[in-house]
Amino acid sequence: MTPDRRFRAMGCDMHLILTEGAPAGEGLLDEAVALIEQLESRWSRFRPDSELSRLNRERSVAGLSEETFQLVTDALEAWRITDARFDPTVLGALLEAGYDRTFDEVAAAAPVSDDQRRAAPAADVDDPRRPVPGPVGIELDPDTRRVTLPDGVLLDLGGIGKGRAADLVAARLRALGAPGVCVNLGGDVRVSGVSPHAGPWVVAVDDPLVPGRDLTGIALVEGAVATSSRTRRAWAGAGGPAHHLIDPATGRPAARGLAAVTVVARDAEWAEVLTKAAFVAGVDDGVELVADAGAQGLLVTDDGTVLRTPDFGQFEVELAADDGAGPAGP
Repeated sequence: MTPDRRFRAMGCDMHLILTEGAPAGEGLLDEAVALIEQLESRWSRFRPDSELSRLNRERSVAGLSEETFQLVTDALEAWRITDARFDPTVLGALLEAGYDRTFDEVAAAAPVSDDQRRAAPAADVDDPRRPVPGPVGIELDPDTRRVTLPDGVLLDLGGIGKGRAADLVAARLRALGAPGVCVNLGGDVRVSGVSPHAGPWVVAVDDPLVPGRDLTGIALVEGAVATSSRTRRAWAGAGGPAHHLIDPATGRPAARGLAAVTVVARDAEWAEVLTKAAFVAGVDDGVELVADAGAQGLLVTDDGTVLRTPDFGQFEVELAADDGAGPAGP
């Protein structure tokens, strides 16, 4: 029987799968769960004692863990590489949009109907733009692992942190002797090594507009799949349905013609960055952004049209009933 573990962490459903033959499989799974808890305790904005919360509160903190300092460094580099379409300074805008508690609490207090969730968001032309501050001015000192934030800048590391956690957990499990692993952290999927089946790992991609339906399958031996969707983390905002994918240029939930973006990349952290950047880039530029970054992607527009990067087809497979790597989620 293939060792696996399902649990909740980082506000998401988690699923860890080990290929049979892993030494002390349950013990490895215990270690993976403990690592996820450790990373969440450092990076969660919902924990007042986390390193991220302390940094946002105190503005300058030295002695951060290596994992946290590297994650902040990666987030700033991602902002540069994506021409500011990925921006880790969206926290103030998220709070203003109503995402000021865990998503479970937000959704319970401000639920939306399925029809509202699927409907294309309307850009409010009467609402003045309030761009997010951007990371210019953030200071990094690698010698002391100090990060200093300018006034008015708050960091959110939720998405990129989840991707990075998937990569770290997969690497740890493989280093401890697992012949193959699938780490699905709320839809950020990192696979490595031998799958439980004869072929590669297969990841199902959800249809963001038709709950319960799969759009396609993605076959991978080594790599990652991530999806960002406006239909999953949605709630009733002051001006109508809102979602968690902020457009840095407006400071509001993005309304660029896309319902979801799925990216296949070398690691989950980079896949996460590109899904957010492509979602903000929108229908016209999203496909090109993913392809130019050396990754492959599938974009679903608000009307259900499916767009693919030129070489995405090399990963697509028909889904079988026993494909078990799990769906790529928001």
